[in-house]
Amino acid sequence: MLGAVSSASAQLEITVSGGQESARPIAVVPFETPDSIETDVASIIEANLSRTGLFDAMSRDNMLERPTDIANFNSSNWRAVRMENVVIGQLRLDPASGNVGARFWLVDTLLNEQLLGFDMPPVPPSQVRYLAHQISDLIFEKLTGIPGAFNTRIAYVAAQGLGFERRFQLIVADADGYNPRTIATSREPIMSPSWSPDRSRLAYVGYERGRSAIYLHELRTGQVKTLVSERGINGSPAWSPDGTKIALTLSFETNPDIYIIDTATGRRNRLTTHFGIDTEPAWSPDGRQIVFTSDRGGNPHIYRVPVEGGEPERLTFDGRQNLRASYSPDGRDLVLINLDQGAYRVATLNLDSKRMTLLTEGRLDESPSYAPNGAVIIYATQRGNSAELGTVSTDGRIKSRLRQTGDVREPAWSPLSP
Repeated sequence: MLGAVSSASAQLEITVSGGQESARPIAVVPFETPDSIETDVASIIEANLSRTGLFDAMSRDNMLERPTDIANFNSSNWRAVRMENVVIGQLRLDPASGNVGARFWLVDTLLNEQLLGFDMPPVPPSQVRYLAHQISDLIFEKLTGIPGAFNTRIAYVAAQGLGFERRFQLIVADADGYNPRTIATSREPIMSPSWSPDRSRLAYVGYERGRSAIYLHELRTGQVKTLVSERGINGSPAWSPDGTKIALTLSFETNPDIYIIDTATGRRNRLTTHFGIDTEPAWSPDGRQIVFTSDRGGNPHIYRVPVEGGEPERLTFDGRQNLRASYSPDGRDLVLINLDQGAYRVATLNLDSKRMTLLTEGRLDESPSYAPNGAVIIYATQRGNSAELGTVSTDGRIKSRLRQTGDVREPAWSPLSP
């Protein structure tokens, strides 16, 4: 494993598709911006809201006016074009510090009421994108009651080159794919990144001379610690909600089974014991249950077991196989990969009704991960001879593709800021 901290070789290119028939109309008016600031804050906010599938953003070409201050805002002009909510704002440059502040308003035109009005703390010019994400989070939560997740991050694995020249990179980027940073590189595969609940560390699988190990990477310092490196399989790390334990797959005793390791003491608890293959654990939000993939019934399906142990319960029956499950933030659903009619697709399973809903139409989709607010799912999908990342809204209507040169796989969405 060759540790590295650098800028990634290419930004992710994002395209969005899907109907907006039932989405809420919103207009994000271009902000008043100093000439020295090139970042278009309004376009970032618009893109963030549109990707959720809950908002239908008005084209700038159709805006009859472009106010930037609440004193000059006239709700009736926007009601005339059936626009329910409007965002206006302005950026201000502090000549002394060089920092950039923002003032914005969110208006309900039907009620002629200001819903939000904020003066955002100034940030360095390099942080203006984060400022736009913070504004997006505030707007999203006000209009939906759901915390925004635009100021979160994603981790993913990129691979480039062929044969002896092939290199694997573990990359951390903003939730919209911008500002990628390589935190580890290797000539051997990197797999299964998993965020700690406080976003300070990543657990992942790496290889050294053909032998797997699970590493803990401290993002602030770059320090890397080996959590476990037994003979055989060391795979699929998943942090507990309180950040004190990691569930994973080990095979050094017999067959691959689920274990829980205390990250401070290294103490291990074997959770499953079966002649089949048990792998891909994921914790419930309350920390009481773990779901995992097992072929103990013949084909791989999703099972659930209490963290104290016990007889696992089979949860999935639709399709030939079901794999790589994880919980929604509210614990009501699972996202997983469903194999049926020769296609691996992203699906959700409601744990009360046991109803499964297919969300994607790919032939080889993999590694789904919920956004921390539960509104969007990120996953990897095969396109031609390489893989790229995609997102899909939880109702399946809005999809986006996040393309980059080379293979891009194993996405994991960070938690919200602690």
